[in-house]
Amino acid sequence: MFSKRPAGPVVVPTVSDSGHWSIPRGLIVLLGAAATVVAVAGMKSFSGILGPVFLALMLTIAVQPIQDWAQKRGWPKWIGMLGALVTVYLILIGLVASLVVSTAQLATILPEYSDKMGELLNQARTSLADFGVDTQQIQNTVSSVDLTKVLAVVETALQSLLGVLSDLVFIFALLLFMAFDGMSIRSRLGILAEVRPEISYALSTFASGTRKYLVVSTVFGLIVAVLDGGALWLMGIPLPVLWALLSFITNYIPNIGFVIGVIPPALLGLLQGGPWLMLWVIVVYSVINFVIQSIIQPKFVGDAVGISVTMTFLSLVFWSWVLGALGALLAIPLSLLVKAVLLDIDPTTRWADILISGPKEVPKEVPAEVPEESPKEGLPESLEKDLP
Repeated sequence: MFSKRPAGPVVVPTVSDSGHWSIPRGLIVLLGAAATVVAVAGMKSFSGILGPVFLALMLTIAVQPIQDWAQKRGWPKWIGMLGALVTVYLILIGLVASLVVSTAQLATILPEYSDKMGELLNQARTSLADFGVDTQQIQNTVSSVDLTKVLAVVETALQSLLGVLSDLVFIFALLLFMAFDGMSIRSRLGILAEVRPEISYALSTFASGTRKYLVVSTVFGLIVAVLDGGALWLMGIPLPVLWALLSFITNYIPNIGFVIGVIPPALLGLLQGGPWLMLWVIVVYSVINFVIQSIIQPKFVGDAVGISVTMTFLSLVFWSWVLGALGALLAIPLSLLVKAVLLDIDPTTRWADILISGPKEVPKEVPAEVPEESPKEGLPESLEKDLP
């Protein structure tokens, strides 16, 4: 009637030695995702403050080598701080002044193209009628097209870009305070490396990667701006300096920066010389920007960024949604900061770099050379003397 209990010890489930139940991994992931949503919502709510703060941080990192160079030469720390501060101030003032003047020039020439817009619409109406398109359909299509409104949208976009740098007092104050902190950042990082070496490693990696990215993007942005501006000047496009400046700024926007930069000069080319001139503007822009931004520049940026193309595009979309236009410009440095704080700071999570970084060449293992054994090895000293 009763079954016999199998022989052997009975396994009884026990809790851990500490007496606490471990949290399931799925619950940890869920809690982490919920905390991420809350953090992102908070950043979006304070985007008006976080945007300028991140901009000031990026600019401070970019000019920090000036302070390091002055300190290595034995100069007083305040000389390096003053040099870095003046450099970044001149960059911001020059950029804002150029945008203000160019945007004002664009506002003055837009009314001149109203008659040319009407001529283009009449030509489009005639061409569509020649292809047998219904007259009512032509009227509905042409009436919905207003190129002056499109250019007005472009002007509004430039003004919003100018608004990113409009709060100069706040940014200048941040840069001043960060420059003061930069005088002692080297010694503080040295102390941090002794106390918390992993945190020091993550911050140093972020700073060096960000600095390399900004330097490379600035150099190639200047090259693209000069070539684009010269080509537009030769083709007779109005305001070539403005569009060259726009090319320089959009070079910091990954993946789609070139598309944003080509739209305004292409529209002006359409109004200035018709569809053929617009086509030439697009072709010249495509050749210059494809060769430089898609072939040459990624080879120099890849080592500094360490983020794949897909992650670069996703970071652009994410930071643009969180911080607006400034988030698009600083998408890569901000992603590097998040990567340093969440992944590089912990050796157990650095494996994620393999998934989010670009393709890397795995070095081939070279077999180690096995040294030949000497015939004297292992022999007594008396016999070693007799061998050659």
